[in-house]
Amino acid sequence: MLDSAQNHIDDLADFVAASPTSYHAADQLAARLKQAGFEQVDPRRPFGEPGGRRFLIRDGAVVAWVAPETLTEEAGFRIVGTHTDSPSFKVKPGDLPRSAGWTQLGVEVYGGPLINSWLDRDLGVAGRIVTRDGASHLVRTGAIARIPQLAIHLDRTANDALKLDRQTSTQPILAIDLRQPLIEHLCGLAGIDAADVAFHDLTLFDTQLPAVIGVEGEFFASGRLDNLLSTHAALTAFESLEVGGDVAIFAAFDHEEVGSDTTTGAGGPLLQDVLERLAAGYGLDLDGTRAMFARSSCVSADCGHVVHPNYPGHHDPMNKPLPNRGPLLKINANQRYATDAVGAAIWLRACDAAGVPTQPFVSNNAVPCGSTIGPITATRLGITTVDVGAGLLSMHSARELCGVDDPWFLARAMGAYWIG
Repeated sequence: MLDSAQNHIDDLADFVAASPTSYHAADQLAARLKQAGFEQVDPRRPFGEPGGRRFLIRDGAVVAWVAPETLTEEAGFRIVGTHTDSPSFKVKPGDLPRSAGWTQLGVEVYGGPLINSWLDRDLGVAGRIVTRDGASHLVRTGAIARIPQLAIHLDRTANDALKLDRQTSTQPILAIDLRQPLIEHLCGLAGIDAADVAFHDLTLFDTQLPAVIGVEGEFFASGRLDNLLSTHAALTAFESLEVGGDVAIFAAFDHEEVGSDTTTGAGGPLLQDVLERLAAGYGLDLDGTRAMFARSSCVSADCGHVVHPNYPGHHDPMNKPLPNRGPLLKINANQRYATDAVGAAIWLRACDAAGVPTQPFVSNNAVPCGSTIGPITATRLGITTVDVGAGLLSMHSARELCGVDDPWFLARAMGAYWIG
């Protein structure tokens, strides 16, 4: 694990910059895990003996584990779950739209971004191109697109009530006369022939690099902190994790921002499949596997909200979490977060063991909160789950903000949880 908050934030900046999409994030996770000595397994083949340090990658998701050779009667799974995707705009297939002489890019809103934060930013296109042989090729451009805002001179009410149509207001400009088809440009970057392309999964991303800001250098501004911050924190804790008595699991899912009900989302079978295959490797039958689930726990790590100084009334009047005061313990009576008293105790023990602070988070009753993979994992597996995460300002903006200490605090608490 990185030895200081500053080293951690520098590494996080590099990780975010290298991960414009979930597919790039999964590729980065795989490269880092291999470098740390983890063996990649093929999910299409039997896992065999369960012990060791291994991982699998599926599209934009990664599941890794550190497992003992044999289990004690009290062993369980210790799971940290995160997600690799972030709100954005997905590129539509087909011909590029044209309007009033401009060549544009057809896009569809992905998840729930703060759409206005994407206006007038230098945007790139990134993702994967799949060729007809089924191979995936990662690609990313520099700044080639922009969603332009209408000038104030042409809309004097813009500062009063800006309303953006999700179709007509969000299509970025690419060029006046595009001399080379965009797909040919992307294929050139990926080193493939455009004639071999079957389909693509491409999204827009903000090309501005992450940065430490503030008079005291106490803030970190970046795109995609939700939820690459948690994914990176888990990675740094997991890279050096030694084998213990329990089976340590790191699950970085995709598609959380659109509901998780996909093959690589938390609502799909990916994690359950890995857990059951590992249990079978230990010789456990159905009864033994379910008993192991009952001895297990999960930390669902996703970002939360610090109090907004311009809108404190949108927060609970008695709950005002701040940056650099530790990750949040997220609580909701209606189970939008999975935290209960048992899960909270697990998290507090981990923070105490790591020597890091933590803060409770509850919502204003009149402002319903979002949700996470936590309730989905708890429902699907029946495993005790606690929701936590670093606090942000401007969540789902093209550029979010956190404290420089909180990602490191989160990583240390995760490491202590896995060690037990």
